[in-house]
Amino acid sequence: MDLFFSSLLHLILFSVSLPILFLIIYSRKSSNPKLPPGTLGRPVIGETMEFALACQRGNPTKFVRDRMNKYSPQVFKTSLLEANMAVICGASGNKFLFSNEDKLVVSWWQCSMKKILCFPSVLNETLARDNFKPPTFLPQFLKPEALQHYIAVMDSMAGDHIEIYWSPHGEVKVFPMAKKYSFALALQLFMSIADPRYVEMIYHPFKILTQGFLSVPIDIPGTAFNRALKASKFIHGEFLKIIRKRKMELEEKKESAPRDLLSHMLSALDENGDVKSEMEISTQVICLLFATHHTTSSVITFILKYLAEFPDVYSKVLKEQMEIAKSKGPEGFLKWDDIQKMKYTWNVANETMRLIPPVQGTFREAITDFTYAGFTIPKGWKMHWNVNTTHRDPKYFPNPDKFDPSRFEGKGPQPFTFVPFGGGPRMCPGREYARAQVLAYIHNVVTRFKWEKVDPSEKVAYNPSPIPSKGFPIHLRPLENEFI
Repeated sequence: MDLFFSSLLHLILFSVSLPILFLIIYSRKSSNPKLPPGTLGRPVIGETMEFALACQRGNPTKFVRDRMNKYSPQVFKTSLLEANMAVICGASGNKFLFSNEDKLVVSWWQCSMKKILCFPSVLNETLARDNFKPPTFLPQFLKPEALQHYIAVMDSMAGDHIEIYWSPHGEVKVFPMAKKYSFALALQLFMSIADPRYVEMIYHPFKILTQGFLSVPIDIPGTAFNRALKASKFIHGEFLKIIRKRKMELEEKKESAPRDLLSHMLSALDENGDVKSEMEISTQVICLLFATHHTTSSVITFILKYLAEFPDVYSKVLKEQMEIAKSKGPEGFLKWDDIQKMKYTWNVANETMRLIPPVQGTFREAITDFTYAGFTIPKGWKMHWNVNTTHRDPKYFPNPDKFDPSRFEGKGPQPFTFVPFGGGPRMCPGREYARAQVLAYIHNVVTRFKWEKVDPSEKVAYNPSPIPSKGFPIHLRPLENEFI
């Protein structure tokens, strides 16, 4: 009898506890968010190594497309730069992310990137509140109506650069030359620095800074990260001297004080109505230099690559540029109206950026839980949009591997499919500046030379911008008649 009651008691307890246990398990299961499909890869490093290898091999598209095909064409999870990350894909993904800036997501930069770019005291403050944002305001001088006053400077500096570094030689490496020009132009327009010796003094450590930007953040003497930190400290020290001198000139209302980016930043107020500190301004100038350094020089380099590969495209660009050259004359300089006339050349530039984008994409951080494509993106997760989810998609660009500038005639690509400058509130504020700079440089090259590639099989790697393995050397042949 005791055995019977004991068994009955166990049966009752089991019957009561089973649904309770089921409810507990179900509630726990239902509380787990439905994350996007994918893999977080190895502990700590995630899939960073796979992504880096794809970039090094010149095919970052493969990393993204393989996972879109395997997991989801809308969104997949991975782990990059020591962070759990959701990669939002396609035109609808781009639209969603760009449209929800400061609503669901904010800009995100990895800690090591901040350490290299930031002045130390600025870094401590921004890390404490975790809201580091490189300058995204659009100062007056970067707007189209103001840029027209700088076109002649861009044209003049491009012409002088080519006469000094190109004309005396039968062979040049385009990529390092374009970077040198882009950096010198930025210092001239941003800070009115024209002394070539000073430009060179800053340029050397700046190259070291950029080389360490995506390095492993190990601060040990001899590492790329350590060298980048030292280079950043040196550049900040030099810029602070210039900032303080300019500040005094503005306070004394000296007429000699240039009205450039630096003067604008010293007088502009932040969102709280305060003037930015000297250290913040130095940090923002370095961010702007970094943003313009590799991108425009990369676009220039690969435009010349495609012009060497497609004689019919080169002929059309040459015709367009020669007509503009004749209208301005051998002693004149380009005007804003001339830049607007370079429609075909800009189509060539756009097709170049579609196939070899100067930037692969940027990162965001989720500031609240939200759902996208049926999956939950938890607060704190990082987001990544990547140009390769649309730029080579045959749904948006038929025969996507073909170089075809006519894609950009008329209305051009569908919205949110061609995104070399991003979109939404965080769209690159310097896109018009980049357009003018690229076109002025291409004008000066095309109206002076024909060229051939030295190595037709030269490879391209990404770190994070595209880099030709040999600097893209070309054989130069001067045009017989510059202004026919």
